[in-house]
Amino acid sequence: MTTDRYQRGLDRMMELVSTEHSNTFDHAKLVESYAALDAELSDYIVSFAFGDIYSRDSLTQQEQTMVTISTLAALGTEVQLKLHINVGFNVGLTKEKVVGTLIQCIPYIGFPRVLNGLTLVKEVMAERGMTTETTTH
Repeated sequence: MTTDRYQRGLDRMMELVSTEHSNTFDHAKLVESYAALDAELSDYIVSFAFGDIYSRDSLTQQEQTMVTISTLAALGTEVQLKLHINVGFNVGLTKEKVVGTLIQCIPYIGFPRVLNGLTLVKEVMAERGMTTETTTH
């Protein structure tokens, strides 16, 4: 049975998935990858995370993603961080915004976690065929 929460979450989740970069890991693939472990887990992820939290409109998609990137970098959860760096590009964040988000975290979470995050940015950009050339500020 599909609930309104689940459908709202599924719709929101699919807004964050890139059709252009189908080779990148995204939320749809994440949900699918856990389906065999527990039948209800996908419902938890889709209904709660996307149906309740990501469907809120107090922050833009870009702002939500920047907060998520910062939090995941702080937690050191690199698989999820890489996924959300991809989401950042999917919702229109520039390389400068993603890098800037991570650099803003240095005083709070330290260089090692930020450098790990920046390494993931380079990986994601390479997978997406984006240039990693630096710009001056």
